[in-house]
Amino acid sequence: MTAHRTSLPPLRTRMRDRSPGLAASLLGGAVAAGLGLGSFAVLVMVLWVSSPYPDSGPDGALHIAAALWLLAHGVELVRTGTLSGVPLPVGVTPLLLLVLPVWLVYRAARDATDASAEPDGPPPVPARTAWTGVVLGYLTVGAAAALYDAGGELRPSWPWVTACLPLVVAGAAGLGVWSAYGCPREPVLRALVVVPGPVRRLVFGDDARARLGAAVRAAGAATAVLLGGGALLVGVSLVWHGEQARASFMQLTDGWTGRFAVLLLGVALIPNAAVWAASYGLGPGFVLGAGHLVHPFLSDPAPLLPPFPLLAAVPDPGPGTQLNWAAGLVPAVAGATAGWFVARAAAGAPGSGGPAPARWRATRTAGVVVLTATVCAAVFAVLAALSGGPLGVALLARLGPVWWRTGAAAGVWTLAFALPVALTARALLLRIRRMRGEASPGPDTRPGAAADGKGAGRPADAVGTGDAARPTGAGKASVRVPAVPGTAAAAEEEFYDVLPADDPFPAPFGGTVRTEWHDDTVRADRWAALTEAAADTRTGTDAEADTDADAGTGRAEHTDGADGSDDTDGTDGTGDAGGEGGPPPARRPDDSRS
Repeated sequence: MTAHRTSLPPLRTRMRDRSPGLAASLLGGAVAAGLGLGSFAVLVMVLWVSSPYPDSGPDGALHIAAALWLLAHGVELVRTGTLSGVPLPVGVTPLLLLVLPVWLVYRAARDATDASAEPDGPPPVPARTAWTGVVLGYLTVGAAAALYDAGGELRPSWPWVTACLPLVVAGAAGLGVWSAYGCPREPVLRALVVVPGPVRRLVFGDDARARLGAAVRAAGAATAVLLGGGALLVGVSLVWHGEQARASFMQLTDGWTGRFAVLLLGVALIPNAAVWAASYGLGPGFVLGAGHLVHPFLSDPAPLLPPFPLLAAVPDPGPGTQLNWAAGLVPAVAGATAGWFVARAAAGAPGSGGPAPARWRATRTAGVVVLTATVCAAVFAVLAALSGGPLGVALLARLGPVWWRTGAAAGVWTLAFALPVALTARALLLRIRRMRGEASPGPDTRPGAAADGKGAGRPADAVGTGDAARPTGAGKASVRVPAVPGTAAAAEEEFYDVLPADDPFPAPFGGTVRTEWHDDTVRADRWAALTEAAADTRTGTDAEADTDADAGTGRAEHTDGADGSDDTDGTDGTGDAGGEGGPPPARRPDDSRS
């Protein structure tokens, strides 16, 4: 007898089958955290080794590296070694440092799915397994780093560790898994369930994916223009205050190693400065010390600020001038850009063979603009909150934009400039596409063109309309009418025309093409043609029989009547039968039989 092993319990079997994917995900998350932490450690160690005045040993440098790594995730730090003995918070996160951990987590989650590029490859790891493994592996290393850094001079604030670190890791990992699965729309649509039904139907309608996608693209374009314009404002202001920036840079440190560290810190803070400058152009400005606002109408920075090159770009104290007001061009251009993106989505693709139909009506386009302004406001509010924070107590307790003011201003500017641009550009795009549709060449109408199956005799404005465009129902065959070149229908045919689809019943010699084989008119014409062909055949047979009969008697002769309608036989040409006992005259079949 053959001994069979007892099958494992179902739960144990499932865990055994899924354990390789979960283990790989855990390892991937831990490796991503280790790579980020190691990058910061290498950078800090290089600066420590090259510094002529190191304040602490390698242990202190590693503590600073762990603190910077936690700060890159938005964790607020607390500095304990101060002259006054009062702990000072450090909460300004360099946004450029945030890019590295987010990208590492994103790549780890994407690779953890193990999605094969081949169509018949193995199935990917389940999304929940990959996401859970990456998040747990990364947070395990993060918790160890936070515990190690708790004994350093820069210590993490544990409420911020428990809030920011899991949030950043979970968001980046979820984005990576979602992109690995091809960005499916089901998770996004399920997230919209939290929106009340009437609001969801009013804002999103039936085509929620199209509207949300257009709004996100337009908001992304507006945010990019705002950040780019803010960076441009920072650069112009640094050039304008170049002497003060150079003096502050030289004042901070004397050695080249320290200057290099200050330069790296300045580069890491450039995205923060761009957000601050964009908030300045939007109107709310930013806080530069408790109770001190800097905006286009008034600049009131706090006195005795620490010297730093980027702080030298702050406008001079006093009321704003026309040069300061010119910063408002940045949000205006951003709003116009968002309106253009919405207009392109609203105009849609041109129709087949005629004027381009509007994908969205004007009211629906306005609704998408409102959704775009909302998304842009939310994104910029988050950026404003991340770009600022405290650098101490008293005057330095708050630096940067006020997030809710900046977000509201971004939404208002986007709505104010995107709405007219979207409606106007939509109307212009529809008019241009309508003119192109009228001027676009239709199918060839010359004789013989129908032999190629191109549907000769069909005008350009009739393509896609009439009998050829209506479904013929079951059991009816319709002639394939080609789409007008340059239209959406023609582009769609390029995907589905695997083999040449010529007309199986071409019209001879430039005749019109019958679009329905079983139509009553077509059936009557076909029956008449068959009857005429049968009559011609019978006529030829009867004529041969008459010829044989006349040749046998020798007396029959065909004469044509004066009117050419009847034929009579006779010898005198009068139409009477001649000869006695001869056969009766053979009459030609009447033409009415045909």
